[in-house]
Amino acid sequence: PFARDLWRTKVVKIRLMKMGAKKRPDYRIVVQDARKPRNGTTIEEIGQYHPIADGQETVFDVERAKYWISVGAQPTEMVKKIFRQGGLAADGKAISK
Repeated sequence: PFARDLWRTKVVKIRLMKMGAKKRPDYRIVVQDARKPRNGTTIEEIGQYHPIADGQETVFDVERAKYWISVGAQPTEMVKKIFRQGGLAADGKAISK
């Protein structure tokens, strides 16, 4: 397959990639092949999650999240929770807060 179509042959997950320092975690919300390690190669970064910040600061691209869910990417449980807090249901539809 062509490189641009390669993601279609993979099991794709939307999950957290750990960043930050010791005892000060920051996470990036990434689209990644499920067979890769947590901090391995990613397909796309779609957001950030800062659990230690005041009010658990979360920033993510809603349109890209909807796109990846629509093509079959499976969000992990923690990412589903983050999406729900951000107003996005696990099936990719917007929800009211």
